[in-house]
Amino acid sequence: MLTLLITNPLLLLFTVSAIGYIFGRIKLGGVSLGVAAVLFVGLAFGALDPNLKLPEIVYLLGLVLFVYTLGLSSGPGFFASLQRKGLRDNLLVLGVIIIGALLTVATHFIIGVSAPISAGMFAGSLTNTPALAGVIEQLKRSGGDTLSDALLAEPVVGYSVTYPMGVLGMILTMYILQRVWKVDYSAEARAQPDLGVGTEHLVNRTVRVTKPAMDGRNLGELVRTYRWKVVFGRIEHDGFMHIATSDAYLKLNDLVTVVGHGDAVDQVIALMGELAPEPLELNRHTLDYRRIFVSNPAVAGRSLRDLDLPRTQGAIITRLRRGDSEVLPHGDTVLVLGDRVRVLTRRENLDAISKYFGDSYRHLSEIDVVSLGLGLALGLLLGMVPIPLPGIGTFTLGFAGGPLIVALILGWLERTGPIVWSLPYSANLTLRQVGLTLFLAGVGTRSGYSFVSTFAQGGGLSIFIAGVLITCAVALTLLVIGHKVLNIPMGLCVGMLAGLQTQPALLAFASEQTHNDLPNIGYATVYPLATIGKIVAAQMILVLLS
Repeated sequence: MLTLLITNPLLLLFTVSAIGYIFGRIKLGGVSLGVAAVLFVGLAFGALDPNLKLPEIVYLLGLVLFVYTLGLSSGPGFFASLQRKGLRDNLLVLGVIIIGALLTVATHFIIGVSAPISAGMFAGSLTNTPALAGVIEQLKRSGGDTLSDALLAEPVVGYSVTYPMGVLGMILTMYILQRVWKVDYSAEARAQPDLGVGTEHLVNRTVRVTKPAMDGRNLGELVRTYRWKVVFGRIEHDGFMHIATSDAYLKLNDLVTVVGHGDAVDQVIALMGELAPEPLELNRHTLDYRRIFVSNPAVAGRSLRDLDLPRTQGAIITRLRRGDSEVLPHGDTVLVLGDRVRVLTRRENLDAISKYFGDSYRHLSEIDVVSLGLGLALGLLLGMVPIPLPGIGTFTLGFAGGPLIVALILGWLERTGPIVWSLPYSANLTLRQVGLTLFLAGVGTRSGYSFVSTFAQGGGLSIFIAGVLITCAVALTLLVIGHKVLNIPMGLCVGMLAGLQTQPALLAFASEQTHNDLPNIGYATVYPLATIGKIVAAQMILVLLS
């Protein structure tokens, strides 16, 4: 059987991946390793024989695909966050990463492990796979042709031993502190109206205009004056139905449909009049709606304000679904391939508006190889550029950092002329998952034999304890400074902690605790810079301690 796997790398790849996914679904205390379990299965297979390993190109291809697709999806949120309080949050996270790096250097001298193991220990304690990849690349550049597989496996040893508690340690710290501080996540969410956070799904209500102060008022002016976070759909005046554009004027006894989160809709009803007993959306004789997939590249990457749908298409978008999230659209909302929009227009215009957006599920499964290839090529070129560090030497962003930075920028730009850089949501997730699986399976199988040999020689327990201390110290520092010193809502802080760890499992746990979107906002704000910061910090640890 071993001979069969050694001579058939593809069979080895798919076997490790399948078994890894099975183990990744096993939950202990409500937490599972997820796709990271592929790494440990790869280590187990690799430990059986020194020749049982996947070709190097497998994990390099996986790494590039993973970080590039991640950057594309995170770009818009990252740059948007910098316009709010994102700069403060990112500076806090970078400061905590530096503290984690200093603790790693201190434990290096205390427990007496090698520089590669220390660098891998840092990446594992902060659960960052791209940082591990950056360390391995740095070793290859410095080691040249004399680099041995045993030395190349040392970062993976440090990473693998510390990774599990890198997840569990953060979860335990978060859980204990929220109990000690008696955090009310619902109250926090209600106190953050500017973030558009709600604990409810979007609702659709019909209001009858009965307040004299609303007679003759312009809808667009009202939205700007009261800063309503809602979307208006239909207006019925004297028995005639119209689309509620920003140019519309209200009259007494008009019926208006309002879409938004429950609290925001209630505020609109209180100011405009009273809740109508008969929902206006049930009348679909004149105006009707359809849920449409955005698959037309000419529409993707453009904001709703630029599209100006009420004037150009006689339609408005009242809801938008991206992945599993329902989004309330506004003028600055940029459409992405794969979005599912709810469009309101005249019944006879439904087919035309469907054609305008594309509405082709098959096209969403196709990948624009031109934009994907150009973006990856630009990222790889940037990763090759040597960056000098005075008094230390040089480092490069490599296969992890280069594609990530380029993807963040391209994801923010959305499109350049006819080229749409973003990928359909489902295609992005699929490529990201495939890429991460390839990387973890490749690194695991290539390092398994050396991992077991190193652990058998002793020192594994000390690495584990050092990793726990680094993880818990980092978590305590961020939560205490963020929540208690800077007065950042705990819901945002736990999301930032998940972003600092670049750990989806931690984000899932945080979301279960808060039951709102604050963790998602904190996660998206710091995730990209945290990833880049840990890639650089891990390589600096390796260079400084070597």
